[in-house]
Amino acid sequence: MNDKEQQEQQEHKFILRGLKDIDYTDIKRIMDRVYKGMGGAWEPEEFGALIKQFPEGQICIEDNGKVVGAALAILVNADAFENKRHTYEDVVKGGEMSAHEPEGDALYGVDIFVDPDYRGLRLGRRLYDARKELCETLNLKSIIFGGRIPGYGKHSHDMTPAAYIQKVKDNEIYDPVLSFQLLNDFHIKKIMKNYIPEDVQSDSYGVLMEWNNIYYEKRQKLFGGRKSYPRIGVVQWQMRPFDKVEDFLHQAEFFVDAVAGYNSDIVLFPELVNAPLLKNFNQENPAEAMRSLSEYTEEIRMAFVNMAITYNINIVTGSMPELRDDFLYNVAFVCRRDGTWDAQYKLHITPDESQYWGLKGGDQLKIFDTDLGKIGVLICYDVEFPELSRNLADKGMTLLLVPFLTDTKNAYLRVRRCAQARAIENECYVAISGSVGNLPKVENMDIQYSQSAVFTPSDFAFPHDAIAAEATPNTEMTLMVDLDLDLLKELRQQGSVRNLQSRRNELYEVVWKMTEQ
Repeated sequence: MNDKEQQEQQEHKFILRGLKDIDYTDIKRIMDRVYKGMGGAWEPEEFGALIKQFPEGQICIEDNGKVVGAALAILVNADAFENKRHTYEDVVKGGEMSAHEPEGDALYGVDIFVDPDYRGLRLGRRLYDARKELCETLNLKSIIFGGRIPGYGKHSHDMTPAAYIQKVKDNEIYDPVLSFQLLNDFHIKKIMKNYIPEDVQSDSYGVLMEWNNIYYEKRQKLFGGRKSYPRIGVVQWQMRPFDKVEDFLHQAEFFVDAVAGYNSDIVLFPELVNAPLLKNFNQENPAEAMRSLSEYTEEIRMAFVNMAITYNINIVTGSMPELRDDFLYNVAFVCRRDGTWDAQYKLHITPDESQYWGLKGGDQLKIFDTDLGKIGVLICYDVEFPELSRNLADKGMTLLLVPFLTDTKNAYLRVRRCAQARAIENECYVAISGSVGNLPKVENMDIQYSQSAVFTPSDFAFPHDAIAAEATPNTEMTLMVDLDLDLLKELRQQGSVRNLQSRRNELYEVVWKMTEQ
């Protein structure tokens, strides 16, 4: 697949950014749909007042150039709003936003909404997370806002607002707004009567919600930038037979959900992650079975892209077979949480892979730009060729991801030792992910041996054995590791030894002969 064809297949391209005046048309379209019956969209002057007075607080998500969700806020003094009764009108001041206090110590959430066509992708959670990052960056005490309780109108005849809220907190009743806010770590401060008089669904009640910034007085980054401390999740995958591709995807989504639940930024799966589906083609010879397995690849890739969006996490899918121009390749997909994706083909094919499955090697080595920096992917055998990772390091790689599949311990140790060497040589982090267990009656996939791990460079600032974490051998599990990317900068400039700096470029270099795209 060429770059043009791949671009045409990109369904989403999500970007988190600040709102601009020219975004009003998109904002009006969304608000008219979301607040139908409650006055619809704000006027252009009201929208412009927010951007003029506090541009940093107006955040949006765009998809392929179109705004699909937004979070609006002003600055206030927390005590003034927490200790007195107020209404939504007191906040927006007739659209003039004069309640904004430039020296305020809290972020007041004026509004948050998502295009109904994009519901189910958890974009609201991204906007809440962006607000939290903004609160930390500006060193504010908290986020407060008056939340609606649109489910209360159906229960107002038989319970008080306090009783209704308690049932929502106890998960006895689901409220589409309040339940979501509670799940996002906001807690209830008090009930406010006549908060939005025209809000019939809430019987005009509102709930003052608060999120406290535990990093208050500590310097934090602004949303959308490269994280200095990204969290990686590594899946050590149990090979178990699946009857249907839906069963496989259900198991994969379980791990994506679990790892994303720990606020990880990227998750890595092992090589030939969909191999358990080979059981459905066991009547064929291995080469034919692998070609049949490739028929699932497009469906699986699309599902992983959707998971990356839904769970707000970058996913390296491990690898799977792909049939292209009648040649069979082994390819790993990088599914970004902004909805885009890319692919890295395995370049070096082992004799066994060639003999049993007829796999061919790819001819491109890519560096992937992500919101946690530049990453590289080398599939199993490829990590045993140091020229590849050196080429990636020259392009700025800080994290190398290695999905692998090995049957015996000696095969595994080749991958592990080489991965550790790549971390030292290139002063980067290296994560390896493998499979465990067995697939009975599937030829050439009998047994697996794995101990997934995350490796570091070897210097004083890193673990003494240069291992950030490692899994229990041959046990299905996950690893979650925080990576300090700023340490890599210090290492490359001030380390005890400096492998990248010390190379004798006047004597030797790594040259990539193929045309790079």
